[in-house]
Amino acid sequence: MHVTIVPQVSGALLFRPTPHTDERGFFSRTFDAAVAREAGIDPDGFIQDSQSRSRRGVVRGMHVRSGQGEAKLVRCSFGAVFDVIVDLRPSSPTYRQWASFELRDDSQLSVYVPAGCAHGFQALTNPADVCYRIDRAHDPSEDVSIAFDDPELGIPWPLPVSCRSERDQRALSLKAALNDLALTLQSGGLPPWPTERPRCVCRPLVRCHLPRGRPATIRRSA
Repeated sequence: MHVTIVPQVSGALLFRPTPHTDERGFFSRTFDAAVAREAGIDPDGFIQDSQSRSRRGVVRGMHVRSGQGEAKLVRCSFGAVFDVIVDLRPSSPTYRQWASFELRDDSQLSVYVPAGCAHGFQALTNPADVCYRIDRAHDPSEDVSIAFDDPELGIPWPLPVSCRSERDQRALSLKAALNDLALTLQSGGLPPWPTERPRCVCRPLVRCHLPRGRPATIRRSA
């Protein structure tokens, strides 16, 4: 399993397994505690696994959690999705930058989304199943939705949107969501971006130098 750094979002990582294929199909390891630990992630910190199924064109997001936030590993187990993460940590060097990925069942690529980042995706197939591994028990009172089509983000969703939840239809603008999250910070919620991280033996995904706040897109890992 190879680990690559996502330069557009500090602390975000891609875990790429090597599926073994034969006439029966394929076998793939989708999580390895030793690899996660070497990449600076505590594998014992994850406490819940969940899965969603979406029809083609459905958008789920953009979602972020207030309070202490939550880190997650995201993987498409069936079909394909256009997956996006946005850095909303004010003290992060990549604040308000975003990156996108195409997650597919034939590659079983997993994205590590750090706490304090928004996440969302659009289903490219019918259906598309997405698996989430999170490090805090879900608390609906801490859910924050940001408009997927907020003009400040300018995310180029690849398909016409076929369906969204009622919650996402009432989503906040990016500006309003950042104000809400700032109040959480003032009340002792999400901790600031750390100045030091555990040693991470990773390969850079791509080399790029972008001005702060400029959107960045990754279609597939190198």
